[in-house]
Amino acid sequence: MSYVTLEAKSRRNPPTWAVRQRELMALMDRAALPFVEHSTREDGTLVFRSEWTSMDGTDNGYESFLSFPLFYLLGGGEHINQLGRKEWDAITWQYENFGTVEREFVTGFDWFHHSESYTYIYYLAMSDPHHHIDRTRALRYAAMYTGEDPLAPNWDAERKMIRSPLNGSKGPRFVTTQKDWDYHRPILAHYLAPYEDIEGADSSDPHFKVDWTDAEMFGKVLEQINARMTRGDVPLNLSATSMVTNAYLYTGEEKYKQWVLDYLQAWVERRDRNGGIMPDNIGPSGEIGELMDGKWWGGYYGWRWPHGARNIVEPAFVAGSCAALMTGDFSHLDLCRSQLDLLWEQRREEDGVFVVPARHGDQGWFDYRAPDPYYYIHLYYLTQSDEDRARLDEVFPTLEGFSGLPEDWGAGKAGICPPKAWFAYTQGENPDFLEQAIETTYSSMCRSLDRLENDDSDPEERECYHFQNLNPVVPEALVQMAMGTPAAVYNGGLLQAHVRYFDPQQQRPGLPEHVAALVDRVSADGASLTLVNTDPVEGRTVLIQAGSFGEHEFTDARLENEAGQDQQVEVNSKWFQVHLGPASQARLHLGLKRFVHQPTYEFPAFV
Repeated sequence: MSYVTLEAKSRRNPPTWAVRQRELMALMDRAALPFVEHSTREDGTLVFRSEWTSMDGTDNGYESFLSFPLFYLLGGGEHINQLGRKEWDAITWQYENFGTVEREFVTGFDWFHHSESYTYIYYLAMSDPHHHIDRTRALRYAAMYTGEDPLAPNWDAERKMIRSPLNGSKGPRFVTTQKDWDYHRPILAHYLAPYEDIEGADSSDPHFKVDWTDAEMFGKVLEQINARMTRGDVPLNLSATSMVTNAYLYTGEEKYKQWVLDYLQAWVERRDRNGGIMPDNIGPSGEIGELMDGKWWGGYYGWRWPHGARNIVEPAFVAGSCAALMTGDFSHLDLCRSQLDLLWEQRREEDGVFVVPARHGDQGWFDYRAPDPYYYIHLYYLTQSDEDRARLDEVFPTLEGFSGLPEDWGAGKAGICPPKAWFAYTQGENPDFLEQAIETTYSSMCRSLDRLENDDSDPEERECYHFQNLNPVVPEALVQMAMGTPAAVYNGGLLQAHVRYFDPQQQRPGLPEHVAALVDRVSADGASLTLVNTDPVEGRTVLIQAGSFGEHEFTDARLENEAGQDQQVEVNSKWFQVHLGPASQARLHLGLKRFVHQPTYEFPAFV
């Protein structure tokens, strides 16, 4: 297949950001090796405890390495791809031996944790859509939630609901035991109490806590968890939509899309029956508050416990974004929008600042905090609509406070880089973002390597999240720079972007060696970016795709020329090429029609 090609020829000194971006990528290629050597055995299993019985923790094993395939998608070395795939297999085998994984999927836990770990396989799919084992797994995993797997009866087709907040390869988990919770009891003792009517606890303060480490108190908590929380559906389960969308991106089969749309619609109807508020607990017969004395609040990972509103808004966004990807219809994000608007309507002013509630309990809305721009940014980035921009501008009338990045954002959680600084840059209000992204990526890597070198802990005493902040492969700020996206929502989101890169010579995803990229403008109908070949000796060709999954189409492309003789071409395709001569640069302005093609993991044809 031949592609429309633009060509940049003149040698020029590369900008600092381009040189530093490529330096950081080269450093990550190298830094991955001591991390792997320290943290894993020859077979790839983690140097970790010999036993693990907690429901929680399996996700942390996967999270320790999920940045590897993400980095490979950007342009990391082939060994990064191989290591990332090896670690997925090794960690799966290791936790199968612990007993928390069966048939290569977690036996029964919640989608807050499922969604953290299974982002890994979405990146693997983007790395190689023809990997037969990955594809087979994707279809098997989806079947556990669509009702097609009799060994995992998680789905109630009649009521359009997932039957328990705790679910997986063994189906719904209706009863939990002390062993399931033992490891995290000391941690949960610092969280808000899950209920307001625990016998022997003073619940006059809505922020009250109970001591999970006390045997008598824990017995009461566990009894109530099993009576109230483990049967029926919760908003958190909406994050399973990305797992089913994963199967759709492999196959294009209508049944997967329809399942996502049906499940999302079921929650829309539940919201509407509850006066516009998403209820956080649906009983076994499909009734709101069925096991909670009629209360729409108080469910597992609901409006009260443990994190509050986040676990309502986030799954609604994940499901809506999956539906929008498959249909091009942004109205599927209305469920998320409605809950953000609901919280904003409850705002009050404290010390001259508007705050919104993070929780709801028997005493009403409480735990007021400053609004978090995270979901507003993701929502506006995805839709690029006037409606969502107005929503963001109302809550954040200025971008004051959006600039700047923490020096060590890479610690833990696979290197989430907050998108505020990136967003302000794309709006022309944070010119220092490039330096911030580069410097803090470097400092995050250094801190991880320091922790790695000083780690003399006993493997039998290591916590489940031990390896995450030792990982120096932290590419997310570079992904923001190069792909012009806030990156994926960590808990279950797919990596959606205006543009994606391939190396046609090596026939692989990612930027070719020595090529740096910077997207500085995105809109509803276009994007502007710069490609730089930092190699003064050899030329490079970059194949650019419209959308992470080929869901968009380029209408035209204009290459700026310093002499004023711009190259302008009609593209009308999902792909076009740019040939960069030695040490050349290409400043591109791209026209886009967004969400006009069926999304797929398929690579372009390499020529």
